[in-house]
Amino acid sequence: MASPTTPGRNPASARPGRHPQLDPDTSAAFHELATLPDGPRRQRLREEIVCAWLPMSHRLARRYSGRGESDEDLRQVAALGLLKAIDRFDPQAGTAFGAFAVPTIIGEIKRHFRDDLWAVHVPRRAQELRAQVHRARLELSVRPGHAAITVQDVAAHTGMSYDDVLIGLDAQKTFTALSLERPLGGEGTQQTLGDLVGQEDPALGLVDDREAAAPGLRMLPERERRILYLRFFMGLTQSEIASRVGVSQMHVSRLLRRSCDYVREQALAPQP
Repeated sequence: MASPTTPGRNPASARPGRHPQLDPDTSAAFHELATLPDGPRRQRLREEIVCAWLPMSHRLARRYSGRGESDEDLRQVAALGLLKAIDRFDPQAGTAFGAFAVPTIIGEIKRHFRDDLWAVHVPRRAQELRAQVHRARLELSVRPGHAAITVQDVAAHTGMSYDDVLIGLDAQKTFTALSLERPLGGEGTQQTLGDLVGQEDPALGLVDDREAAAPGLRMLPERERRILYLRFFMGLTQSEIASRVGVSQMHVSRLLRRSCDYVREQALAPQP
């Protein structure tokens, strides 16, 4: 005599490839959910469905363990996919929820790996090459006689070009970024990675000004050009300039003011 169906389980879940003892029968709950308006009863029923199917989403998340993301984050992403599947599922379509939810959850996990884990933006082609290289290295690592897997090994195994393998390997390094506070050298060193990052040269802001002032400077008499050089490039005081040029400090002051005004006028004049 055949044993009765376990209460609360879907007889269809006994098909090959399903988990008759793991996949719950929530068909009645989904039909009721589709008829309920927003409110406390609908929210409680939706939470019950989520709890019933959450172990299945965790099983799917474990498939992607060890790929650069923590298990806890993978379970959260899978749970998000489960919520999307519950909200999109139509119980009148004649499809079992498990068959509908699995590709939805897997798609959410893959989208997470594709879009959210990269420390920098990586083109889609580089992401695909990274995945090919990653699979090839896993396959080659279980073969005997491959203590160190080379670029040539991966290229021969996949049929990829040497350059494409290099692109895939480089893309593997972009999942995480090094902290700028990472110390360089041995213990006790004060230098960090951020110390090697270049900064904008403040002199860059003067490039345009110097180019604009150049024509006016070239038109000044030699004495005025020398006075400007001693004042603004050598940093001498007006008294020191006066003693070098052989004029009074008052005269140096007038020449500086007149020369600056002239250079400014030439820089701001409309260009022909």
